[in-house]
Amino acid sequence: MEIIHLKTISTPLGDMFACAVNEGICLLEFTDRKNMERQFISLSKALNAEIVQGENKHFKQLETELKEYFEGKRAEFEVPLYITGTAFQEKVWQLLREIPMGEIRTYKQQSEFLGNPKAIRAVGTANGINKIAILIPCHRVIGSNGELVGYAGGIWRKQKLLELEKAILF
Repeated sequence: MEIIHLKTISTPLGDMFACAVNEGICLLEFTDRKNMERQFISLSKALNAEIVQGENKHFKQLETELKEYFEGKRAEFEVPLYITGTAFQEKVWQLLREIPMGEIRTYKQQSEFLGNPKAIRAVGTANGINKIAILIPCHRVIGSNGELVGYAGGIWRKQKLLELEKAILF
């Protein structure tokens, strides 16, 4: 059976679980995220692998890049990601990665970008099950009314991430 390495990383917004395989980071979530256990089970099943505490070659780069991000010195992440999801979910997550730092979009805009304006709920659901917080920036998507909605790490964190990114001027 394959192994997924797990490590806890401290950030200014709280501790995060990081999971990685040889190909890259496959999970980055705040430890107090809603349904965290379900995220681990889903990841383990998707990769047919066991999650074990331990080091991985990608963790050092991830920690460095997160530190630079929170210090306002990094706008883009380069650490390799290993994404697991359906074709639709992967399209949604790729679209998230294309939202420039400091900008926000609505779920409706995201569904229109995908060429399916009626897929607002499906886009929201895919955002919600994104397993790689911050690096796949689902926090940059808000409700059509301008409300900060639906962030598994907590709305207060979504607010802080958006404030941080607005302050990063490269």
